[in-house]
Amino acid sequence: EVQKLNRQLEEKNGELQEMINQPLYEKEREILKLQKSLAEREKAQATSDVLCRSLTDEAHQLQRKLASTAEMCQHLAKCLEEKQRKEKGNSNDQMATERSNQVFLLTSNETSLQALICNLQDENRMLKQKVAHV
Repeated sequence: EVQKLNRQLEEKNGELQEMINQPLYEKEREILKLQKSLAEREKAQATSDVLCRSLTDEAHQLQRKLASTAEMCQHLAKCLEEKQRKEKGNSNDQMATERSNQVFLLTSNETSLQALICNLQDENRMLKQKVAHV
């Protein structure tokens, strides 16, 4: 075991001597290469951070729009109910058609916003994975 450790020590000493014997310009070149690599990684990290913040802000903004759209849908539904009560003289079929059209439009707007939010969340998740990978 002592002989094994002595051999490992000799190998490490040999590696150390190789590094010491390397010309100074090679060492400096390696240092510059490592510094450049570090700078590139830091720049990529900063870019990823900015993109993630931007996507997060956009997702929050879309959630607020979705909430306001849902509120508007509820308000329009209440207005429609009130209108139906006031206009009992009109035919029931016409009112039902109008209401179903309004509900359909409101539902399709809400669905498209939800799909957009899901897409943004997926993209955000993918960017976070890329940032973690970097």
